[in-house]
Amino acid sequence: MHVPDGFLDLKTVTMTSVVAASGVGWALRRLKRALPRRRVPLMGLAASFLFVAQMLNFPVAAGTSGHLIGAVLAAVLLGPSAAVVVVTAVVVVQALLFADGGILALGANICNMAIVAVVGGYAAFRGLTRLLPGERGLLAATAFASWWSILLAAIACAAELAISGVAPWRLVFPAMAGVHMVIGVGEGLIASLVIAAILRTRPDLVWATAATGAVPGAQASRLRLPVTFVLLIMVVLVVFGVPLASTRPDGLEWVAGMLGFARRAASPVVPAPMPDYQAAALGSGTAATWAAALAGTLVVFLLSYGLAIVLARRPGAVSSAGARG
Repeated sequence: MHVPDGFLDLKTVTMTSVVAASGVGWALRRLKRALPRRRVPLMGLAASFLFVAQMLNFPVAAGTSGHLIGAVLAAVLLGPSAAVVVVTAVVVVQALLFADGGILALGANICNMAIVAVVGGYAAFRGLTRLLPGERGLLAATAFASWWSILLAAIACAAELAISGVAPWRLVFPAMAGVHMVIGVGEGLIASLVIAAILRTRPDLVWATAATGAVPGAQASRLRLPVTFVLLIMVVLVVFGVPLASTRPDGLEWVAGMLGFARRAASPVVPAPMPDYQAAALGSGTAATWAAALAGTLVVFLLSYGLAIVLARRPGAVSSAGARG
């Protein structure tokens, strides 16, 4: 769902950039008041996981593919404000290093995936956890809210394309919503399975267990994360997942081809050092993708980890935001 340069006009680029800046600014202010230092490593690890997961496209119907955005997954694991920052970090690195999404369209991509998907998806999640208490309710809420977040992001993208005059609303809305309703099923399944696995082993890592009370007492445990071990797992995902990733067009690419505006995509304003996730020193192919993926994973981890260190409140500091995230 990464919008390339050339799809959106100046007014839409400006509007979405303002929304993105406002949303990220809001998230940073909340984290400055509420982020405990013990959760700093988790932000870096979550960002790295989302980066890796977004590289691994899975095939869906009608010759398209999808990939995890992870907006609700991050919000359930970290809280909504931290999720906004983490997803933003991933989107920024994808655009600047890999030309995955345009530089001029960066505001739109942040708006869709880090603001609309996180805030809209998390709102659905909290509403459902009030109706469906307990661990099973939390997992069901995660699955539905993840699906809903993909649909909301797709509708936001369709609106931007229609406002820009790229495609009429009556065509682009059903096309984007229809294909992403199917892609969202994969998103919901992956997100709920990841949260279920973490709840079985380390429920104290899941921020939403404190916010919803689904797993009483889980939030009391101190976080001791084997960072090296988790990063090693991500390396394994890259090595074995990249060759299996689907090469079919994603939802937006499929819609662009079907409605005839794919040719509007423009070359990046600033050349990316590893376009299309290929390390230039290794040419193209699986080895080049592996190298680019590992480099991106490290950059995303360091960016999110560094932001978290800067934002984290000192031990013993009083926070007015509390566990609201």
